[in-house]
Amino acid sequence: MPRISIIVPAYQVQAYLGECLESVLGQSFTDFEVIAVDDCSPDGSGEILDGFARADDRVRVVHLDENVGLGRARNAGMELATGEYLFFLDSDDTLTPGALQAVADRLDATGDPDVLIFDYARTYWDGRVVRSRDAHLFAPAALDGAGRPDVFTVAEREEVLGLLMVVWNKVYRRDFVAKHGFTYPPGYYEDTPWTYPTLLAAQSVAMLDKVVVHYRQRRQGGNILATVSRKHFDIFDQYDRVFAFVGAHPELDHWRPLLHRRMAEHLRTIGNHPDRVPPAARKEFFERAAEAERRHRPAGSAAIELHGSWKAGPLGQVARKAKQAVKAAQPELRRAVAGPVLGGYQRIQRQLPIEDELAVFASYWGRVPACNPAAIHAKLRELAPGLRTVWVVEAKRRSDVPKGISVVSPGSRTYREAISRARYFVNNVNFPDGAPKRPGTVQLQTHHGTPVKRMGLDLQDYPAAGHAIDFGKLLQRVDRWDYSLSSNRFSTLIWERVYPSSFRSLEYGYPRNDVYYSAGAEGVRAARAELGIPEGATALLYAPTLRDYRASYRPQLDLARLASRLGDGYVLLNRAHYLYDEEPTAGVDGGARVIDVSAHPSVERLALAADALVTDYSSVMFDYANLDRPIVVLADDWEVYQQTRGVYLDLLSGRPGETPGAVATSEDELVDVFRSGAWNGPEAAALRTAFRERFCEFDDGNAAERVVRTVFLGETTPLPVVPLADRTPAPSPEQAGA
Repeated sequence: MPRISIIVPAYQVQAYLGECLESVLGQSFTDFEVIAVDDCSPDGSGEILDGFARADDRVRVVHLDENVGLGRARNAGMELATGEYLFFLDSDDTLTPGALQAVADRLDATGDPDVLIFDYARTYWDGRVVRSRDAHLFAPAALDGAGRPDVFTVAEREEVLGLLMVVWNKVYRRDFVAKHGFTYPPGYYEDTPWTYPTLLAAQSVAMLDKVVVHYRQRRQGGNILATVSRKHFDIFDQYDRVFAFVGAHPELDHWRPLLHRRMAEHLRTIGNHPDRVPPAARKEFFERAAEAERRHRPAGSAAIELHGSWKAGPLGQVARKAKQAVKAAQPELRRAVAGPVLGGYQRIQRQLPIEDELAVFASYWGRVPACNPAAIHAKLRELAPGLRTVWVVEAKRRSDVPKGISVVSPGSRTYREAISRARYFVNNVNFPDGAPKRPGTVQLQTHHGTPVKRMGLDLQDYPAAGHAIDFGKLLQRVDRWDYSLSSNRFSTLIWERVYPSSFRSLEYGYPRNDVYYSAGAEGVRAARAELGIPEGATALLYAPTLRDYRASYRPQLDLARLASRLGDGYVLLNRAHYLYDEEPTAGVDGGARVIDVSAHPSVERLALAADALVTDYSSVMFDYANLDRPIVVLADDWEVYQQTRGVYLDLLSGRPGETPGAVATSEDELVDVFRSGAWNGPEAAALRTAFRERFCEFDDGNAAERVVRTVFLGETTPLPVVPLADRTPAPSPEQAGA
């Protein structure tokens, strides 16, 4: 029998679930079991739980056939628990190091009490860790001079009923729970009819002066108690259950006055919270609250008046909007001073109705149409030709935009009109702060790659890359997203964690990769002919990523020398990172063996033309893997890159699913990789297969259509993903006869 059973219900927490379970399984104390309950979660939570169960036999997983809610999911886990103590841990929270050992030691020291209460700290996205306001109550009696007993009943220390009344800051002796038949009810506020009865019934309670749980404060989403809904009316049933328990135990009758006051305070808080009870239902809520107060009022107790506060009503809403307007006034004033005429025009446009048939597209901070937005745009024109589209492109780049595409330049009158009136917005980066989101608009964030390097909030720990980022403003931009596109589960989990907000993840694949499945032999030959690649030559696409630790562009390789060393049979396609597009590139003097393609509008077309990819830490490797062609990693500054930018993958590990192919750490090693044939040998092929299976999960050639049908056409059932084994990518140049 394990000492502790840790019950972890999971529902739509895939971004945080791994961190939660790792904090448990990494504890120094090991005498525990984990009962993980997949509450029919529609995201990847169930798969994550199964993965942990396969890796650690202390984890058991229960998959529920229907979503039953947090309380009943805990019940399902409790039915399987065999430990002496029950610990209900929420799946987006974590245990602190040494937490379980401290809990076990305190249980031993206090003679196995019915309930052990411990402290917690709130953790925030910006790294703040704030211990609970009641930390002083956990101080040992010998230190505070209060003579408080180590083991007590709540009658002896009534102040513990003022602690946060949740279940996850306590452990409960399982036979005590079984004796009283405690279970969780359905509905919101399920902690209330559990915590009060368990504490009132306990004959022995102890406390532990340690932060055991880090209580994650999620910015948006994930907290049902901060969701406007009539389900907040569930609180009345929950308090009925509390008073029914007291009524069934006459010895607890003296607690009625306290419970009555606590109920009134709780109901007042819920009813006046602007993000809980719907405004139209607030009057009804307080009528129910007054009735509950009368019904549960103890004989001889004074009535407690319950009514709504003006702050929760229409006047309060006006006041909050006014406060927000004042906060926004300074940047708005600066914009008005800089361009009073156009700024005023934009404000007027924002007062006009939204145009349902207008979509604004952009990519790479105003560069020419490219990447996922361009592929979505093309499919949108095919499936919804009546919808009008405009692209945001810098004025100096407009001449490079393909004919037939409507363009507006940042800051122009037409730009301000478009961003003020459009229904849809599509970008692979964020739209600028001067384009605030209007209610009713739809914004799709497509991203522009699977992340090797740290992103979003993770850059707080890497000042070389994140020193110029205002993370608060970054998250304000993220809050505009309605959808976040992903090509694999790996990316989804990262995006949801480092960009915490309430967007919906679309695991549809990357539309820019559709071409890898639609292009045939003729398309491959045409791409090579367009670039001037000699027939029969082995074309290597060299595509390095940005170096945050450098102030300006500096090539990693002498491409002319590399081409000479490889010999006449090779051609190098030099593709500098897009942020270097205005800086001189290297290798253009390498004659016919080096072709500079940095200005080419489509990296996907370059990939079709290449026999192999040579890259460092660029996300292009994940896209290129769709073609099932050789990938060579050149990691000549790996340690510096790791330390300055941070990474999610160890590309040099040689582990299947993490390293995409052969690896070189210098020019000499790179030459040897090709001369020896290791670049396309069986070992490299095996690594590529595992890499493709992991990261090309949803890329099947239909990603753009899935996006258009969901985001623009409102369809609710996406096209099924073609299994990897059934996909046929574009042929290699050799297969295409090029």
